[in-house]
Amino acid sequence: MDLSGAEWNKSSLSQGDGNNCVEVARNLPGIVAVRDSKAPDEPSLIFTPSEWSAFVSSVRNGQLD
Repeated sequence: MDLSGAEWNKSSLSQGDGNNCVEVARNLPGIVAVRDSKAPDEPSLIFTPSEWSAFVSSVRNGQLD
């Protein structure tokens, strides 16, 4: 999958060094891509927008603690 147009974003809660972060790209049509900032050239995880939304909701609601 071509992710060359991905605009990667880190959480505002990330530490200052920026090397221990999960980065998310939500600007690509029909997908949400997730990668490890320490290994940006490794394969990314790909979710549908509804899968990503369900995951984020579960985290916020403490269902994955």
